[in-house]
Amino acid sequence: MVLALPFFFGMLVALPLGGRLRTLAGLRLRWLGLAYLALAIQIAAFPGNSLPWHTPDSAAVALWLASDVLLVAVVVRNARLPGVALVAAGLGSNLLAVVANRGHMPALPRALAAAGLHYHRSMNSEAMAHPTLPWLVDRWAAPHWVPLANIFSVGDVAIALGGFVLALAVTGARAPDPRKVLRTSRG
Repeated sequence: MVLALPFFFGMLVALPLGGRLRTLAGLRLRWLGLAYLALAIQIAAFPGNSLPWHTPDSAAVALWLASDVLLVAVVVRNARLPGVALVAAGLGSNLLAVVANRGHMPALPRALAAAGLHYHRSMNSEAMAHPTLPWLVDRWAAPHWVPLANIFSVGDVAIALGGFVLALAVTGARAPDPRKVLRTSRG
């Protein structure tokens, strides 16, 4: 989800910048099947309340880490695409925070409170007041008006920026010519 919403927003921003949605058909992501497999593994690890099973924590952590390894492989294979290096940096940052904190993404209690969330452990996230590598953990809360607002990390920001950049690049969006903008505003 961290990648999907910024990618969609990037497509919307691309339109007034000359981007064309039909160029998305030319986007060739390599090893896309592995990305789908990683998503399926994450759903198996953290089924939430809507699916009829519960995965024990140690198995869920192992599955989540395995899914991240698959995502790393997909990102590396697609590194030639604009924005994917940012996605890789964000994914690596999040993975580093998780591994350094025993398999869960730490969430700072003040971020949880700001987002209106109250839990000790939820899916792959765990409230921690003093995590290892605190600058990499979920430390900020998204505003309530953001769809599916939650808490997020510096890695999530990098992933989101990467998705936004990828959408702009793939659609062929171009930055406005500053000389034309100045002429239009003066005259």
